[in-house]
Amino acid sequence: MHSRHSSCLALACLLAAAAQGQQTEPDRHHSPHGEKTTAAQVPAPADWIQQNQADRQLGALLAEALERNPGVAAADARARAAAHRGKADSALPDPVLGVTAFLKSPETRTGPQILTLNLLQELPWLSKLDLEEQVHLFNAAALRADAEAQRLALVTEIRRLYYELAFQTRQREITQDFLDHLRQHESISQSRYATGIGASQDVIKIQAEITLAENFLLDTDQRRIELEARINDLRDRPASTMILPAHLPPGDEIGLQYAELLDVAMESRPEISAADARIAATEARLQQSEKVYRPNFKVGLTYTFVDPRQDPAGRVMPPDGNGDDIFGIQGGISIPLWRKSLDARVEEASQMELSAREAKRETVAGIRASIGDLMQRLPLSWQQLRLLEDILVLQAEESVASAQSGYVSGTFNALDLLDAEHVLFDAETAIARARADYAIQLSRLEGAVGRPIRDLTNMESPSS
Repeated sequence: MHSRHSSCLALACLLAAAAQGQQTEPDRHHSPHGEKTTAAQVPAPADWIQQNQADRQLGALLAEALERNPGVAAADARARAAAHRGKADSALPDPVLGVTAFLKSPETRTGPQILTLNLLQELPWLSKLDLEEQVHLFNAAALRADAEAQRLALVTEIRRLYYELAFQTRQREITQDFLDHLRQHESISQSRYATGIGASQDVIKIQAEITLAENFLLDTDQRRIELEARINDLRDRPASTMILPAHLPPGDEIGLQYAELLDVAMESRPEISAADARIAATEARLQQSEKVYRPNFKVGLTYTFVDPRQDPAGRVMPPDGNGDDIFGIQGGISIPLWRKSLDARVEEASQMELSAREAKRETVAGIRASIGDLMQRLPLSWQQLRLLEDILVLQAEESVASAQSGYVSGTFNALDLLDAEHVLFDAETAIARARADYAIQLSRLEGAVGRPIRDLTNMESPSS
């Protein structure tokens, strides 16, 4: 009688050798030609922009948001989950262990059969599992790039909110100065009215302007609270968490061209990497679908327990191999018979590849449009800022000084003085708005390019 332990060991060795042989075919199409798909090639533009912030408070807010934002954390977790799924789906299917117990034992020459064990392992066609793993790895790379794109969008949005908050801070300072001037004018108008030189109407007009300015301060504080709450929400902090006063950046004119920025964007934007990875995944899926015409294999072993013969003839003259267990090998092959179903799978994979390529074209078109729009807006915003700072505010200040002198001397009335103060207030507010808009557009351009403009300007300066 053969040793049952030795037979089980032989069964395990045979299945392991068959599984190893099925995965040895190399795949020569593991990555698409000309596509950037590996995780190492996915850039980190959000980190570049965060680290290049001259405003330390803004840099700290960005770093905290990138670390704590729930949406970013969820996107990172989805990418990690996809990578693990690739490992799971690329493994061999679990073997199937079967047991057959004979209620009425078949009688054989060497004895009755009592129990049969079956172990069956499915072996897909060569490289099917490798391609399945590649599909999931490319999808995981695309999800990692999606997470990086979400981080970049988060950085851009927080910068926009921060510059809006800085505008509210500056507008409050301007309004407070305007209110201080009005109170000084109120004191002068009351003195003039007390001496009989001025009219009571002047005092009433100035007091009404003071009330409006105080109400405007309250509106400014309300908008500031809303902006702080939104920033705190993005960095996963309570809405009432204090943010130190924000300041508008001075702003510099950019000297880069559209073509230069577009070239950098094509290398830096994570959306491009995500699109390339999805194209590679659909190409691998197409290669895998073409292998559905190839059969899958099944191998297995059987082991049947046999008892020695107990009949009179068997006891008197036991046959050779009396009571020896039976050891057998099984094999099977799937037959790809239903061509309609198989052709549909290939066509589906082909259309998915086409969809991925068209999606990349759409992404590239969106990036081009965004950079082109901002490159047209920024020079106009810069010219507007220069016009306001270099000319208008000086004229408004001279107008206020002239109106104050005329009001003291009695040449101008209170309405003339208020008009001059309003012109200065509007000019200073317009400057703050223009600086905030320019900073927001510049941050959006950096988000569209995926790199800090200052870094690109420094790279260009040695050659110039």
